Amino acid sequence: MNLTVIPALIPPAQPAETRILFTINTELTWHPGFDRARWEAAYERSYEAAGVGVRYQLRMLAQYALKACFFVDPMPACVYGLEPIRKMVEPILEAGQEVQLHLNPLWADAHDGYADDDRQLARYSRQAQRDLIARARDLLMDAGVPEPIAFRAGDYSANDDTLHALAELGFRFDTSHNGHHHPWPSAIDLPQHRIAPMMHRDVVEIPVTLIAEGRASSRHLQICGVTLGELKAAIEHAGASEQPVVNIVSHSSALANRAGTAPNKAHVKRFEDLCAYLSRERQRFPTAFFTDLGDLPLDSRAEMLPKAGLRRVGRVIEQIWSNQIEERAS
Repeated sequence: MNLTVIPALIPPAQPAETRILFTINTELTWHPGFDRARWEAAYERSYEAAGVGVRYQLRMLAQYALKACFFVDPMPACVYGLEPIRKMVEPILEAGQEVQLHLNPLWADAHDGYADDDRQLARYSRQAQRDLIARARDLLMDAGVPEPIAFRAGDYSANDDTLHALAELGFRFDTSHNGHHHPWPSAIDLPQHRIAPMMHRDVVEIPVTLIAEGRASSRHLQICGVTLGELKAAIEHAGASEQPVVNIVSHSSALANRAGTAPNKAHVKRFEDLCAYLSRERQRFPTAFFTDLGDLPLDSRAEMLPKAGLRRVGRVIEQIWSNQIEERAS
């Protein structure tokens, strides 16, 4: 009797998952001349930011059931005490979102005549950086946040000394490497256009995702700096090339004009449309917390989204509208 052998059905290989880190730098903006005894003005212009600040963003994230990480800078407590920091972190934690550590060192010795150099953590010695990071971590925890495991320096200003300090303090992740600002103030000793996660100086470095701009230049995926089309194209490109993560940046005040007095409608629409896209595509591109990344593949190959003239033209048009119309709203 002849037997027909039916080959076992082998399921097709599934593409590697590409997770989205939706990261929001959350800070009080220092303005020389602000009353050091009162933090409310800084809070309104940066955290609440014309009604489209953090609380609005939390509502949109909840509406679309997305995860985001808010990198909160607790250093204003050096000037104002812990009250504004608690007021910053409590709504985020109550919304079920993640808080990790952000740090702008200028608050440690705030003064009206501060120079731009006072913003740059990478200008400090390794020990001084360790002391500042430890101080900021403790302030954040005193405000009610679980011990942070991820870090981003203000202005992306970090170097290898920063990573050594983070490792000594028990941090698992850093996300300060930004090729758009490399080699300064983003000064970690990695290739400028490195976007794949890797172990570096005993910390997992997750660079900010870049897209190609020209022959040797790039832009980072920042809500107020690229178009929705560029954001979606970069995410689709990452998925097609099986990159493990896309690291998108925004700011607590990014959806308002620079003065923090009115919404920037172009940025608001871009944020809302990105949330809707990520919600629709959650099976392919799930949003993630840093606490979800224990199995993050390291040292994978990851190339930037190639440049495209039409995408760049679209961005220039949107930027003209944003700068000439939306930024002048009051």
